[in-house]
Amino acid sequence: MASRILLVEDDNRLSALVAGYLRKHGYDVDVVLRGGDAVPAILQRRPDLVILDVNLPDKDGFQICREAREHYDGVVIMVTARDEPFDELLGLEFGADDYVHKPVEPRILLARIRAQLRRVTGRNGETSSPPESYAFGRFAINRTSRSVSLPDGSVPELTSAEFDLLWILARHAGEVVSRDDLMRELRGVEFDGMDRTIDAGISKLRRKLQDDAGHPQRIKTVRGKGYQFSKIGWE
Repeated sequence: MASRILLVEDDNRLSALVAGYLRKHGYDVDVVLRGGDAVPAILQRRPDLVILDVNLPDKDGFQICREAREHYDGVVIMVTARDEPFDELLGLEFGADDYVHKPVEPRILLARIRAQLRRVTGRNGETSSPPESYAFGRFAINRTSRSVSLPDGSVPELTSAEFDLLWILARHAGEVVSRDDLMRELRGVEFDGMDRTIDAGISKLRRKLQDDAGHPQRIKTVRGKGYQFSKIGWE
């Protein structure tokens, strides 16, 4: 079955070009031309992936992403002509999985889409079958149900990208995982030293895992190396 993509772009010519290109590569693409129609379309159609323009005249992409994330856990790729680092961080904080700057080569956009869809469907090229769940103390994570439970019995609401980041860290519990390794596994690209996707994701995970932001013990920062998911401290 073809993956479903919802393209939110107010430029008629550009949306037609992008949608046509993606359809030629086997995707089922719907187009929304108005920002005000985006959230209802996302929640009604439940696409596998949303390509979301930031600069929409009636409702910007940041607001759309924030509202949609309350009930939608699929992939969101934000696209913008703006080149402000804070905008990228803001998009990631609001729940975007990837952030692409215009103008973007169609082949690059296609590669980003494929990488994100591989990530969420679990087709990671591993030859062995890894465990589907891990438990540390009273913490548990299950890849099949994509669920997490904390020692106090609460179940944090994680976006698709947050869950995948946590799953990788839990799978390597006790080990230090570099930003480069995380970027390659999550997005299929190498860490360029500037991208804040991983750092933003870790910050959100710590908050949702009830970790002390000032002195984190559950997801530790190993300076100059990366991040380490702790096997202890989950009682």
